[in-house]
Amino acid sequence: MSTTSLPTPDHAAELRSAMLAAGFTADGLLDLLGAPAYAALARSETVPALRATRGGGDGPLATLVRLFLLQQPVPYVHAATAMPVEAALADGWLRREGDEVHATVDVRPYGGPDGEDWFIVSDLGCAVGGAGGIGSREEGVVLGVGGASTTLAGITVRTPVGSALDVGTGSGIQALHATRHATRVTATDVNPRALGFTRLTLALSGAPEAELLTGSLFEPVGEATYDLIVSNPPFVISPGARLTYRDGGMGGDDLCRTLVQEAGARLNPGGYAQFLGNWQHVEGEDWRDRLRSWVPRGCDAWIVQRDVQDVTQYAELWLRDAGDHRTDPEEYAQRYEDWLDEFEARKTRSVGFGWITLRRTDAAEPSIVVEEWPHTVEQPLGEAVLAHFARQDYLREHDDAALLEARFVLVEEVVQEQVGSPGAEDPEHVVLRQNRGMRRATKVDTVGAGFAGVCDGSLSAGRILDAIAQLMQEDPVVLRDRTPEAIRMLVEQGFLEPVAAPGQKPAP
Repeated sequence: MSTTSLPTPDHAAELRSAMLAAGFTADGLLDLLGAPAYAALARSETVPALRATRGGGDGPLATLVRLFLLQQPVPYVHAATAMPVEAALADGWLRREGDEVHATVDVRPYGGPDGEDWFIVSDLGCAVGGAGGIGSREEGVVLGVGGASTTLAGITVRTPVGSALDVGTGSGIQALHATRHATRVTATDVNPRALGFTRLTLALSGAPEAELLTGSLFEPVGEATYDLIVSNPPFVISPGARLTYRDGGMGGDDLCRTLVQEAGARLNPGGYAQFLGNWQHVEGEDWRDRLRSWVPRGCDAWIVQRDVQDVTQYAELWLRDAGDHRTDPEEYAQRYEDWLDEFEARKTRSVGFGWITLRRTDAAEPSIVVEEWPHTVEQPLGEAVLAHFARQDYLREHDDAALLEARFVLVEEVVQEQVGSPGAEDPEHVVLRQNRGMRRATKVDTVGAGFAGVCDGSLSAGRILDAIAQLMQEDPVVLRDRTPEAIRMLVEQGFLEPVAAPGQKPAP
């Protein structure tokens, strides 16, 4: 575990003001570095940014970039023009060596969802996309912002809540987002050093303070309940708890399973719990059934598998993540063997990655949707998550007869594609495709395409089907009998939206 002391936030407000005055923001970085160098940082390549800041002279912005993002020493006199340098030295943000100063932590500008200028504070070299990427073999290292953390922030429901809990907060990214819409924010981590970084992230971002508690999973909060729980946990399935930031210390995917199963009892009625996770694909077992078994009683669930890697790809990914590929070849080979031995012992053939959302409900029959969707989506998806569960409520309350009496509209920006051989009189099939949110695509038959195309809220589903039956010279009773399943699918996937008939209460 790292024992390096952390800065204090005593003068964080002054340091923040200086950074904003210098343009040390996400937009300012793009302007200074240019798009190619800015994008290179996301690939952990720093040479273009180093060149760009050399060309930018010794101005305050270039100085701050070289100090806190690229972790290069700068002359004391240059640092003094960019920030309250003596306060930064006294608080421990900088250390001095002769005529130069060095950053003690990694500070990365981070744009909030409504244009806020935030800063994520982490260990040197551990802002993902910062100087050198991760590649750290130090057990207690605390990472900065990365793809996983921004994914979770993007899918999180952002309705105003009284209380929010960030489990395994790391450098505090999820807690920072939660301060925008939660009256009270609690952040926990098994690593006390992570809580120190969370305090710095909140202070330097000008955000309210959070309750910070040390401990594993829900142990620090006791029996407390929350309106929102989020976690980007140490979900990596590994042969040991070597690196605190990624290895949960439980066998296989037990940490993710435990987190999900215990979350239900910590949610207030109607509350949401949202996690990222890894799960095993075990020989002879359907991975969907595995995940359904995790869902606690009294909760709806929406689980989306976004990616799958075979065990060799997975082991190589995390060996590189820790820099093990740069070690002695024999040591690397032994670590690789250890990973494969672990997977073989658990009969694991591949590992899935994705999102898990729970909602506390009083429904007699909770909705549990487990699906695979590896395609591009449009972030943020918080509103799409809310809409998913609203649709589940609607479908739960409407049987087939009620669906035929209901009215629907085709949601905006859905396009129809016809697939077939050139010159053919009729298409082989029709695809409806969304251009927003989950960007789903689904095959429909001629009836389904015709039905969706005329849904404008003016006629009930049953009357539309009667008209289609007449045009196609089909038995309307038969068509009414076989179509509700297709309507239900189009509603569930968000292609059709229920609307209230005149005089009725609006549909959810």
